[in-house]
Amino acid sequence: MLQTLLGRAATAGTGAKVLASSGIIRPYPPAVLARLARTVKDWGTGPAGGFASLAVRYPDRVGLVDELGELTFGELHRRSNALARALRARGVGEGDGVAVMCRNHRGFIDASIAVAKLGADVLYLNTAFAGPQLVDVLEREQPTVVVHDEEFTDLLAAVDVEERVLAWVDGDGDGEDATGGVATLEQLIAAEDDGDLDPPDRHGRTIILTSGTTGTPKGAPRSEAGIDAAISLLSRMPLRHGWRTHIAAPLFHTWGFAHMALSMLLGSTVVLRRRFDPEDCLRTVEEERCDSLVVIPVFLQRILGLEEQVLQRYSLDTVKVVASSGSALPGDLAVTWMDHFGDHLYNIYGSTEVAYASIATPVDLREAPDSAGRPPWATTVRIYDEQGKEAPAGASGRIFVGNSLLFEGYTGGGGKDVLDGLMATGDVGRFGEDGRLYVEGRDDEMIVSGGENVFPKEVEDCLARHEAVVDVAAIGVDDPDYGKRLRAFVVLRDGAAADEDTLKDWVKANLARYKVPKEIVLIDELPRNATGKVLKRELKDHPGPGQDASTEAAG
Repeated sequence: MLQTLLGRAATAGTGAKVLASSGIIRPYPPAVLARLARTVKDWGTGPAGGFASLAVRYPDRVGLVDELGELTFGELHRRSNALARALRARGVGEGDGVAVMCRNHRGFIDASIAVAKLGADVLYLNTAFAGPQLVDVLEREQPTVVVHDEEFTDLLAAVDVEERVLAWVDGDGDGEDATGGVATLEQLIAAEDDGDLDPPDRHGRTIILTSGTTGTPKGAPRSEAGIDAAISLLSRMPLRHGWRTHIAAPLFHTWGFAHMALSMLLGSTVVLRRRFDPEDCLRTVEEERCDSLVVIPVFLQRILGLEEQVLQRYSLDTVKVVASSGSALPGDLAVTWMDHFGDHLYNIYGSTEVAYASIATPVDLREAPDSAGRPPWATTVRIYDEQGKEAPAGASGRIFVGNSLLFEGYTGGGGKDVLDGLMATGDVGRFGEDGRLYVEGRDDEMIVSGGENVFPKEVEDCLARHEAVVDVAAIGVDDPDYGKRLRAFVVLRDGAAADEDTLKDWVKANLARYKVPKEIVLIDELPRNATGKVLKRELKDHPGPGQDASTEAAG
């Protein structure tokens, strides 16, 4: 089966080159090849088969590093066998659901593999969810068990779930008495047999939730991805076999999960830290001698927001790839990062529903920092107009994507628009004369102000380039004269001084006059979710100028 998958991809020419250059195609002894083929046939290409195959190939190689230490691929395999038995004893069977609300640590990986080995579905919960969001999601999805970190116990108190397991305990106490009668993941693993299991008849699905920036998060399920998914990403981002990878992006997010999945194919050592801290991230990469770093754009902003003397302590000389995704790179963030740390930044544009749509390489980001790069291997991107016709070259329209990773429809029903077999991303954009994709904004964020179309993203990028601005978001608000008007929220750099008129003049000097925000509100921090996306629904409730909010900046 494994040879069939590799052979099928290899017939595609580009696929063969990608697999070879990344080190995925490599010699194995005949006995190992036979075991690998049987493992993939029995367990599939998801977490169950992926990590089981790593235990066959490299049982003694370190596969995971977190605050608790190191685990080999063999240990991960045995731990997940024991946990799967424990979850089965708690009622989890094929087709059931297990919700996971964990930060980045071994418990997330253990639970993901164990659930897959039972043929059950894993539902990843956002660690920044509020109580009402959790209630809505869990009532809709009805998981059999919730695996969560102890810190989320109170948040989950309102949820009616019979079985819980604690993946990470903050205190020092042992035993269920210290955890309110809830068993810990380590207790379950220690109490069960860790021998190999019989494979299920059904392969489980992975359900990743949308960001919920405009409402209740939706479940976007996917079956196991084939090797084409990896080739697509690797065709424009040179990750290599056996690297050490610090996944700082949340594992529950599409981007963090994608790199956990890639590690199964590449045999990567995954380095995790439960919480992101900008200097600790740099320190971790340096101390663990990581070859790649996986982030969301706001993490890059926070790192670059460190004092220069702190930045100078870390060279990141082992890093060959910094992989960013989850939201647009504002302003000249990409160039600023590469000027500090080198030309190794890759930014991926996509969505929970379509996965990867385009990838901007360091060359793309140098030449066109506001572009989303180009579609990777086996990916089609087209621009359609309001009538559902393909837009002419250079014209703006809705972005549609076709690849092998499109989701199957939301768990609660419904899906994204589909045209000619391609799925809508929910964004508007265009292809430039340089052949690169330019994303102009969400298709539901465009406002018509005084008869002119305005996308907040273009204004946000403009303001982000002002030397005094560190963060910015813009929204449309109702206006009795213009229909809609643009209101921008700006966060200034520490020690910087700028007022509303100064920032308006900056936009006026760089964009058309009708794109100048009617109001600019200076605030201390933008509301963001755990994946770095701005919660614009919260900004809509923020008072405007003259309504208990200052438009003057302190120096």
